Amino acid sequence: MARTRTGSFPIGFRRGWSDWQRSLPGLIEFARKNDFEAIDVGPMGEEELKTIPAAGLKIGSVDLTQWTDLFSPDAGKRRAAVEANAQLVKMAVKLGVKAFFCVIIPEDAKKPRQENFDLAVDSFSRLTTALAGTGAKIVLEGWPGNGANLACTPADYRAVLKAVGGDVLGVNFDPSHLIRMGIDPVRFVAEFAPKVYHVHGKDTEILEDELYEHGNYQPATFAKGHGFGGQHWRYTLPGHGCARWTKMFSILKDAGYKGYVSIELEDENFNGSEEGEKRGLIASRDYLASV
Repeated sequence: MARTRTGSFPIGFRRGWSDWQRSLPGLIEFARKNDFEAIDVGPMGEEELKTIPAAGLKIGSVDLTQWTDLFSPDAGKRRAAVEANAQLVKMAVKLGVKAFFCVIIPEDAKKPRQENFDLAVDSFSRLTTALAGTGAKIVLEGWPGNGANLACTPADYRAVLKAVGGDVLGVNFDPSHLIRMGIDPVRFVAEFAPKVYHVHGKDTEILEDELYEHGNYQPATFAKGHGFGGQHWRYTLPGHGCARWTKMFSILKDAGYKGYVSIELEDENFNGSEEGEKRGLIASRDYLASV
C-alpha cells in the first residue's frame, strides 16, 4: 500500500461527488488496484460501511451527520443531533474507524459569532463526553466557506479546543485552506500537531499576477475566477501549490502522528471527468509517496 516517504503515513482519498464515485463497489475496486489504503466517506449505514473493510481497505474517516443541527439555536435539534452522531460514531468505531469529520457551519450564520461558538461548544462538550473511552476522534476541518466556519483560523481552533477540552476533539489538518487565508501551514501544524488526528492531501496555488491585478478583497470586474478557487488562488493537487509537504510531514512524524493522509481532489485541471479524476488521485498518491 502507498505511504508517504516522510513519516510512512498511509495514503487514502476522500470520496467525491462525481458519477463514477457514487458507486462504492467501483470506488473500492479503483482504490485496491491503485494501492490506496483508505477511503474517507460521508455518513452511511452499517451494512454499506462494512463493505470497505470487507474488501481489505480501511475507512479513513466518516463524516458526522446533521452538522448544522449540532450548532442550532434550537436546543431540541442540538440534543437530537448529538444523540444521532453518538450512535453513528459508536457503530463505526466497531469497524475500525477512528476519525469523524465535521465543519462548524452554524445553522444561523447571521447570529453573532460568539453566540454560535457557544452553541458549538455545548454540542461538542456533550458529544465528546458520550464518546469518551471509545477511541473516536472528531476532526474539525478549517474550510472557510462563506466565512461562517467557527474553526478555521489558529485563534478559533485554539479557542474551541480549549473550551471543549479532553482528547476527543481535534484537527483535520488541511494546508490548502490555511494557504488560501494567508496563514502559514508549517507554523500551524507545529502548534497543533498533538491535536492533529487526520490530514487532507490538498494544496493551494497563489497566482501572483492575478493577485496584483485584482487584489484579495473584492471580485474582479471582468476576469473569470478559477474552478475550486477565487481570482488569485486555486486548490490543487499536492505538489502543484505552495505547501511544504516534507517539512509538514516531518513535524507530524516527530509529534507521533499515526493517521492517514487523505487526498481531497479539488483541482480545475483534473476534476470533471472520470479519467481526469483518476489521473489526479494517482498523481497525488505518487507525489505524496515521494516527499
